[in-house]
Amino acid sequence: MNAPVFADLWRPHPAPSLPRSHRLWLSRPGALTAGLRQLGTVELSVLRECVEPAPAEEACALGIHPRAPIWVREILMRIDGVPCVAARSCTPLQHSRGIWQAMRRLKNRPLADMLYHDPTVTRSGFAVARLDGRSGLYGVAVSTDSPKMEPGRPGEIPLWARRSVFWRAGAGLVVAECFLAGFWTLIPKP
Repeated sequence: MNAPVFADLWRPHPAPSLPRSHRLWLSRPGALTAGLRQLGTVELSVLRECVEPAPAEEACALGIHPRAPIWVREILMRIDGVPCVAARSCTPLQHSRGIWQAMRRLKNRPLADMLYHDPTVTRSGFAVARLDGRSGLYGVAVSTDSPKMEPGRPGEIPLWARRSVFWRAGAGLVVAECFLAGFWTLIPKP
């Protein structure tokens, strides 16, 4: 349901003009946390868990009405102390009390702990974006990274993100992950 309304934000593939390292990480299959652990010690901090009205772009991905209540979980992952990935996950509120209720009990554990061990969970393909204010993840990423991430500032570093939707019994869970500036300094260059 990623309709044309957001075609200019979320794309099915990373742009060929991006550096190879960006393209690889933006389309890397499997649990992102597992890949991050290959780079160093990963620490996950929960920034916020709450109920809020669904922004239009997340409502579109979930197939619900904009402003319908959703359960949101926002986290920051550091590698060896460096902020590297800001992530935002959301599901319709009723599913956070039913099919996806385990997401409310994760505390500082990654979503991968509940997603990759359940054979009934399927994952959509990735969508990739250079974030801007239309994305619910944008505010999380800007608030957790350095001032050079602010749009319109000289030397702005683009915020590249990926998202997919996990499905279980017809209930969607959007997972969006933004790679922060510090991440690109830690990865080996291909």
